[in-house]
Amino acid sequence: MRYPEYLKEEGVIGLVAPSFGCTFEPYKSCLDAAIKRFEGMGYKIVEGPNCRRDDGIGISSTPENCGKELTDYYCSGDNDVLISCGGGELMCETIDYVDFEAVKQANPKWYMGYSDNTNFTFLLNTICDTASIYGPCIGAFGMHELHPALNDAIKALTGALNIVSGYDRFELESLKDEEHPLAPYNLTEEKELRLFMGENEMNRLPGFTGRITGGCLDCLANLVGTKYDNVDAFNEKYKDEGIVWFLEACDLNVMSIRRALWNLDRAGWFKYAKGFIIGRPLAAYKQELMGLDQYNAVTGILGKYNVPIVMDADVGHLPPAMPIISGAMVDVTVEGGNLSLSYVGSFSK
Repeated sequence: MRYPEYLKEEGVIGLVAPSFGCTFEPYKSCLDAAIKRFEGMGYKIVEGPNCRRDDGIGISSTPENCGKELTDYYCSGDNDVLISCGGGELMCETIDYVDFEAVKQANPKWYMGYSDNTNFTFLLNTICDTASIYGPCIGAFGMHELHPALNDAIKALTGALNIVSGYDRFELESLKDEEHPLAPYNLTEEKELRLFMGENEMNRLPGFTGRITGGCLDCLANLVGTKYDNVDAFNEKYKDEGIVWFLEACDLNVMSIRRALWNLDRAGWFKYAKGFIIGRPLAAYKQELMGLDQYNAVTGILGKYNVPIVMDADVGHLPPAMPIISGAMVDVTVEGGNLSLSYVGSFSK
């Protein structure tokens, strides 16, 4: 696994928009405020040509333009790390125009984003054997007061994040809108993990270790069986370490979550799983359809592996979310109702 150099003092942050750009509120104000914050911290910002475009369908511009921007900025020596402008809907079309051979030959670089950005954070791991950061997009850093999760993401970029733990409360309904673009997280809900060993709910779980990867199920299910599905080779390379899978869902209902997991399972993705970290689902949170809820949607497919499953974790679309160094070796512990990720040997190779 290749690990990029960390963002140094006065380093250059590149912004790219392989999914949505920042052209309307509240995202435009969030982008401007985030740039101001990072520049106030001494960093330089360079924007890709698509960051403020909206001539695409489900992404900032055409797939050709988005793929070229992502390739050019990843391979460029004019920036040190990349942060995505946002999530979106159709970044899968962008990757048709990403030059993955050029990315593999370039010096590795931290790329941070989540949701639709799974189409690059995950493929960096599995195709390019390069670590990435599943974490917030640039606009999140524009809020008035940074939540500890956002400070953790900055630590991930700068190499100061050896251990990250979950947070006490989370948001169901955002306060951010056109009139309040920089509102903080609306932390109304108390975080409570649900723990399973196989299909059996537990009060405690043993710790587990492996190489962590994953992302948004909405995206991962679309990659199965395509030319971008290099998971079998990735699994075989790291089978002695085993894989820790982190998974979360955006638009999927509970039935769709189960179908997506069935798809990944039947493709053999989980054969070396050491454990699963499942984030709070956005659309399916507390949903029940015909006896299926967010919990047995997962355990009904993954329970057969008889490994730890941590659910309702601080990962994904209901913030705050822990930044995850995807591709790194990690020790996972659950103590006192909280999940902690300890990155082994400073991202040991």
